[in-house]
Amino acid sequence: MKKINVRFEQDSSLDTIEVTVRAAGRDEYVEELLSKLAYDPTLITVSDENGVVKTISPDEIYFISVNGRTTDIVLENVRYSVKRSLQSIEEVLDSRRFIRISRYEIINIRKVKQYDFTLKGTLRIEFKNGLEAWASRRSIPAIRRMLSGKE
Repeated sequence: MKKINVRFEQDSSLDTIEVTVRAAGRDEYVEELLSKLAYDPTLITVSDENGVVKTISPDEIYFISVNGRTTDIVLENVRYSVKRSLQSIEEVLDSRRFIRISRYEIINIRKVKQYDFTLKGTLRIEFKNGLEAWASRRSIPAIRRMLSGKE
C-alpha cells in the first residue's frame, strides 16, 4: 500500500465538500481510494439472509415494506432486510418515482405493470416481477394525482 497524506483546508466560501486526489498516476491504489471516497446518499446498504452486505440503487427497487422490526426491500428476484425505518429510507428516494401506498409500504411506480382500481374502492398493484401489493384507501387519491401528473 502506498503512503497517503491527508490534509484539511478550511474554506468558508464553499457549501460542499471538495476532495482532490493527487498522485503520479491512476493505478489500482488510486482507484480503490476514489471508490471509497465516492458517496451517493441515494444508495442503500442491505444484507441478504447470509449476512452478505451489498449496496443497491433505488432504480432496482420494486417496493419496500415493513416486516416486524425490519424493513424489506424487494428487487426483481430477491428480498433484502434492513434495520432502518421506512421513513428514513423514504427520505432518500425520489418522490417522483416512489409513493407511499400505505403506512407500511412504498412502491416504485416505474416497476408497476398495472393498477387495478376495483369497484369497491380498493387498489391492487401488480408489479412487473409478478408480485402484488394493495394500497390503503386513504392513499388512493394521492396515487391517482401522481399517476395523472397533477402532483
